[in-house]
Amino acid sequence: MDADQVTIFGPDPVSDEVSRILRRLRAGEAAPGENLESRHVDLKEEAGRRTAAGLLPSRPENPQAAKSLAVEAACMSNTDGGGALIVGVADDGTLVGTDLDAEWLRLRIYDHSQRMLTVAVGVHFVRGVRLLVLRCPEAIEPIRIDQKVRWRVNTSCVEVDPSTWHERRQIRLGFDWSAQGSSYLPGDVRLAALERARDFLRDSGEDHAQELAEATNEDLLSRLNVVTSDGRLTYAGAITFVGRETPALDYILRETAGGDSLNRIRRGRRSLLEELFDVEQAINSANPIRHLPEGLVSGQIRQLPSRAVREAVVNGCVHRDWLNLDPTLVEHTGSTLVVISPGGFVGGITPQNIITHPSQPRHRSLAELFAALRLGEREGIGFDRMVLDMVRFGYQPPIIEEIPGPHVRAALVARTIDESWMRQISRLDPLRLSRDLNSLLLLKRALEHWWVDVAVAAPLLQRSSLETEAAMEELAQGKANGQPIIEEVAGTPADAPRAWRISEEFLAALHRWDDRVGIRRRSPQRRDVALDYARARGRISSTELASIVKASPPNVGAVLKGLEQEGLLAPGRESRRGPGFFYVPVS
Repeated sequence: MDADQVTIFGPDPVSDEVSRILRRLRAGEAAPGENLESRHVDLKEEAGRRTAAGLLPSRPENPQAAKSLAVEAACMSNTDGGGALIVGVADDGTLVGTDLDAEWLRLRIYDHSQRMLTVAVGVHFVRGVRLLVLRCPEAIEPIRIDQKVRWRVNTSCVEVDPSTWHERRQIRLGFDWSAQGSSYLPGDVRLAALERARDFLRDSGEDHAQELAEATNEDLLSRLNVVTSDGRLTYAGAITFVGRETPALDYILRETAGGDSLNRIRRGRRSLLEELFDVEQAINSANPIRHLPEGLVSGQIRQLPSRAVREAVVNGCVHRDWLNLDPTLVEHTGSTLVVISPGGFVGGITPQNIITHPSQPRHRSLAELFAALRLGEREGIGFDRMVLDMVRFGYQPPIIEEIPGPHVRAALVARTIDESWMRQISRLDPLRLSRDLNSLLLLKRALEHWWVDVAVAAPLLQRSSLETEAAMEELAQGKANGQPIIEEVAGTPADAPRAWRISEEFLAALHRWDDRVGIRRRSPQRRDVALDYARARGRISSTELASIVKASPPNVGAVLKGLEQEGLLAPGRESRRGPGFFYVPVS
């Protein structure tokens, strides 16, 4: 069997990922300590072989290994899209091999799973070492091992209750629980909830929303599409306008991490709109206002961007698992807001694609209701808007991850508002660049590292190389105060992808603003810039480094020689003379 032919099922994302890992193992490219695993591919040693005395020989039949691999295979199959196990590789990428008989192992996994899981087992040889690849198809029903259902969260297997598994399965099949009829009638709607709905509509400032806010109670509910054909409230309507016995939100305000609670809002038997309103009011009371007196960014702004805060809290309510009785937790500590919502990612969304992935709401009707109330986005989950607002303030993008539970954790971390950055980006020409997420992410990367190229920027933008290159070109054609924003790095080989650096004019203007507002901006060290560039692009010359740090090549030669003496760089060729001499990173 060819080493790249992973399964008999043809090309698919899991097979592609396995092939990529096998190629890297075959080429010996894995760096020491590098984690090659992903949500859908796991590296496994054969259980029972590693002892204090060392690694025991492998055998064709190893019951302990079969049981252990059955647990891991079931976990993979219970995960959206299934996955694969590469057996015979340590976590650090070391090839230890396995002599397990493929057919024996397949049958043992089938037995351990109560005859619910049949894996495809392929034999591969990587640098002369025998490995097994177990392809685990996505389960139709939850697969239990030892009466437990497990699935993957990031690169770990965690236990999950069967109801949560079935809920995610229904979502993948297109079932919308929130559109189904509840036991509540329109007469059960809380009047306070209707008033909050009208408040949110009026606050939007949109003409259509203003008109909707003036509708009668009956007409408002009908136009919001929360009443079924037989006159019952949908579950979306019941959650939003009636509520449940247990609270939907749990807000905790602390001055410092681990400190005493200064304010807590956790009240059930109220509608979600009432809970949301009270939590927003509490956040605003603890979210300081800063006044910016000059330029296009003048006005009052809160330390944590108000729109980003709303998106984080609303998303933690709308896209959560409502079959779970736990509340959505909102922790407000100093200038950090963390929202933890029950239920993991759905519809193929991951932290690595959440900015650009098409909308995949867990509860479509509930998402559409909140969009109609002007509290959320109909087209997406609002994460790109959170990123844009945080970056415009000079902060790092929000941190979002799936944690055991499963839960989704979103964190907005604010520090001192970067007033100079805000003023400088307000002078971008064309002005739309200051509101374009791609442009601001590229510019922020270039400012923090002093250089950027398509390869390092594509994961930040979560876009293809072609799309990233187009965004880079657009930024390169823009101006700030009539001067270039970014410029090409000099000295790159003709056949190498272009690299860009922050322009001297943009940086000088930013420092002038820093002087006016009384701050000192930290710049990256030349050594760090050189190492970052070399590792990312596979080489660096004194011309390239000089271009990035705005110095002459002779003045940066000592930096590169110092990195060579540290064993971090090596000469690109034996002869150090002649034009084009460069260094390469030492792996």
